Amino acid sequence: MKTGIVNRLGLAALTLAASVQTLAAGAIEGPVTQRSTNWHAIIMFVIFVAFTLGITYWAARRTRSAKDFYAAGGGITGLQNGLAIAGDYMSAASFLGISAMVFTKGYDGLIYSLGFLVGWPLITFLVAERLRNLGKYTFADVASYRLQQTPIRTFAAVGTLVVVTLYLIAQMVGAGALIQLLFGLPYSYAVVIVGVLMVLYVTFGGMLATTWVQIIKAVMLLAGATFMAFMVLSATGFSLDNLFAAAIKAHPKGAAIMAPGGTTPIETISLGVGLMFGTAGLPHILMRFFTVKDAKEARKSVFFATGFIGYFYILTFIIGFGAIMLVMGKPEYTTTVMEKGKAVTQLIGGANMPAIHLANAVGGDWFQGFISAVAFATILAVVSGLTLSGASAVSHDLYANVFARGHTNEAKEIRVSKYATLTLGVIAILLGIAFQKTNVAFMVGLAFSVAASANFPVLFMSMFWRGLTTRGAVTGGSIGLICAVTMIVTGPTVWVKILGNAAPIFPYDNPSIFSMPLAFFVIYLVSKLDTSAAAQREHAAFPAQFVRSMTGVGAEGASNH
Repeated sequence: MKTGIVNRLGLAALTLAASVQTLAAGAIEGPVTQRSTNWHAIIMFVIFVAFTLGITYWAARRTRSAKDFYAAGGGITGLQNGLAIAGDYMSAASFLGISAMVFTKGYDGLIYSLGFLVGWPLITFLVAERLRNLGKYTFADVASYRLQQTPIRTFAAVGTLVVVTLYLIAQMVGAGALIQLLFGLPYSYAVVIVGVLMVLYVTFGGMLATTWVQIIKAVMLLAGATFMAFMVLSATGFSLDNLFAAAIKAHPKGAAIMAPGGTTPIETISLGVGLMFGTAGLPHILMRFFTVKDAKEARKSVFFATGFIGYFYILTFIIGFGAIMLVMGKPEYTTTVMEKGKAVTQLIGGANMPAIHLANAVGGDWFQGFISAVAFATILAVVSGLTLSGASAVSHDLYANVFARGHTNEAKEIRVSKYATLTLGVIAILLGIAFQKTNVAFMVGLAFSVAASANFPVLFMSMFWRGLTTRGAVTGGSIGLICAVTMIVTGPTVWVKILGNAAPIFPYDNPSIFSMPLAFFVIYLVSKLDTSAAAQREHAAFPAQFVRSMTGVGAEGASNH
């Protein structure tokens, strides 16, 4: 009996994580009504931007070498990096989206929060230390450690740029909609503001500025969420029973919000595979482990990041139930719109605004302005990290190691990275404007699927399997990438909801359960069939790589004891 309940809860947990594809795609979905200018939010926003631009100026004066630009000189501590990873991981979409999930579905939001977090510590503990011991600036450094540089780095750079582009579009659309709602600015202006600030942070401050923007944003977000949760609990006598009772009374579904839901097992497992292993293949998260001095600090980073992220998701659960109690049904937070000829009452700004309205309910206009600025700051921090990882793929992997074949200097490499940053910024602005009216939820799902199906298998096999060859890694990783993209494009989300076809060709929204094992299988099969002299050399180089990955001997910044 207990086993059956546990299994159903686990299934529900992974099921509800499906909403990450919708919630992380952008802070806002549905109709967005431009409101009068929120001066409280603008004042908070200007203060934050001025402060972070000051940090960028400070960081620019200390960014001289390629290591400074890509990895903050390796001088970030475990605590600082843990906060920065949390800042990278806790997007505005998570803050607004998970609380919105609880607001609409109740208990499902808690299971979703746990499901989204569950694979993160396991995967990062599995790869973080080895990644730091083997790599230099990007995860392609690890994948190409004993394999042929040109094909592996080309594949890794393409995979990185695909993930980064999809994420950037989603974040830019979310940022534009958020500012349009809260600041009263036109959408296109909002997207341009995000793009310009992103380029400034990365171009002039590099990883050091990006890291501190992420740290500040994480502290602000955790502080704001803590205050909101405290005020919610204080309104119920610090009793969760009272909070749940009030929420049940206020919610149209009543007691049903305290029961978990579910979906088909294949869809659920496939989504879980994508989220768990996709996280370990996200280039902007992996890149953070090169900013610390050694593997010990990388382990500390994971420890602190896991604690901060776990605490944050607990807070969002309380915030969601608090929004049910204090926001749901209140006329000052709702508006009436016409849908299919019927008058429908919904939250001002759309379904993902409960946390913003709750901030007003518990702290007034100034606190709502603060939370609005924090939500915007989270987007800036995430897009800065994404842009830096994309620029490093272009300059370090493609330019320095593929096109120049190592015959370049740090000054040229950094210059190329800055040009790439500017280019990515322009592309992100243009795509953000182009996709304004499109449901971009599928892009985040595609990003996770690409990371799980292309980046992660190559990274994992390169670190743990002696038999891996260049031919196997490139072929298998490419198959995983192509399959993930094809399956999502032909699946229900894109093929039916976006392209308007009657039925999907591929029946599931989440392809990872199919595309990731296929990538692993092709990597294994092609590597086994590869009997070339190059493959034999790659096999022979594995023991030295394994020793370095486990001990750190020879790693940059390692003590080598």
